[in-house]
Amino acid sequence: MDFNIFMEDVVTQARTEIEQAGYEQLTTPEEVDEALQRKGTTLVMINSVCGCAGGVARPSAAHAIHYDKRPDNLVTVFAGQDREATNRAREYFVGFPPSSPSFAFLKDGEIVTMVERHDIEGFDPIQVVGKLQGIFDQHCEEV
Repeated sequence: MDFNIFMEDVVTQARTEIEQAGYEQLTTPEEVDEALQRKGTTLVMINSVCGCAGGVARPSAAHAIHYDKRPDNLVTVFAGQDREATNRAREYFVGFPPSSPSFAFLKDGEIVTMVERHDIEGFDPIQVVGKLQGIFDQHCEEV
């Protein structure tokens, strides 16, 4: 099996999973600027092809939003795939080192908090869903 074809399949699957969960793909710096400067609350899922992204982060992203409170905007960038978009998004995450997979929570374009890789790796999806919903409880309105 050609490794590049395999990786394309993995990336396509990862993109499809997060889009089907309701997240908007941001693939350019311009798309990132437009999305992250929106008013209201925004959850950014920093996607990746690693095992903890597929086994924990993406399932958590999908399930956390089925809740009484949730962010106004759901977006995603793909680390290692859409490098320029990911780098631009990370410019908004002042005070937090690059981390993928991870979740950034913004309000009116300003970083509020992050759930970083070390908060995801080694945890199960239910625990990460709880972390995300705790953030939603603090910062989001009921839907």
